[in-house]
Amino acid sequence: ISGATIVDPEKSENTDAYIAKLVELREKKGMTEEKARELLLTNYLYYGVMMVKMKDADGMVSGACHSTADTLRPSLQILKTKPGTKLVSAFFIMVVPDCEMGANGTFLFGDSGLEQNPDPEKLAAIALSSADSFRLLTEKEPVVALLSHSTKGSAKHADVDKVVEATKIAKENAPEGLLIDGEFQLDAAIVPSVGASKAPGSPVAGKANVLIFPDLDAGNIGYKLVQRLAKAEAYGPLTQGIAAPVNDLSRGCSAKDIEGVIAITAVQAMAEDK
Repeated sequence: ISGATIVDPEKSENTDAYIAKLVELREKKGMTEEKARELLLTNYLYYGVMMVKMKDADGMVSGACHSTADTLRPSLQILKTKPGTKLVSAFFIMVVPDCEMGANGTFLFGDSGLEQNPDPEKLAAIALSSADSFRLLTEKEPVVALLSHSTKGSAKHADVDKVVEATKIAKENAPEGLLIDGEFQLDAAIVPSVGASKAPGSPVAGKANVLIFPDLDAGNIGYKLVQRLAKAEAYGPLTQGIAAPVNDLSRGCSAKDIEGVIAITAVQAMAEDK
């Protein structure tokens, strides 16, 4: 990190301005100058978010030593959600070696880190945000599959109904040309021969590179299975829907993981500036 600029909150000439701004932003919630000073000098996640808010940084990466909740709390309190975004969600970019499926082995898994049990409206919003994120980060066209234990009505259950409804909502709100479909079992979504057999006529079946899981259990288990068993590179959880790039890391992350998420955050920040 010899090339990095190290900021000491106690010595930085910007700290007083951050304190004043934090009081302004959170005054209705009982924030005082004394509380703001203590918070910013003892919790560097709040300090980092204030750096982003005040345009002294373009994004923040956290999580190696903090929970997802610790990372997102100051982000949502101070930065808020991006205009036009219905909710904040999280995803992983998965790069599977020696894999011809997806975008030459690259997939987006969402939501694999934040939204516990999304209803159909939230699941649809996650799908559409994930499509945008995949296009931004890979410069490839997203092919979005909403996953289930059922393919096109092969099983009947309330959990399947949720994914069917989410697919309908997502299609109604999708930009023209976006390939999005469901409900699919995982193999029908990514294996061409299975997709052609189980969902003939679907433009997504067997070709998906953006995989939308029905809940956080499935998404979290799914990304860790692929990471550990397929030796895939897993970058995230990355957030979408916050007004500026803020990304999380697993507390089991390596230095290489941190480096990868920093690079992705930089790409997101450059896109924000355009």
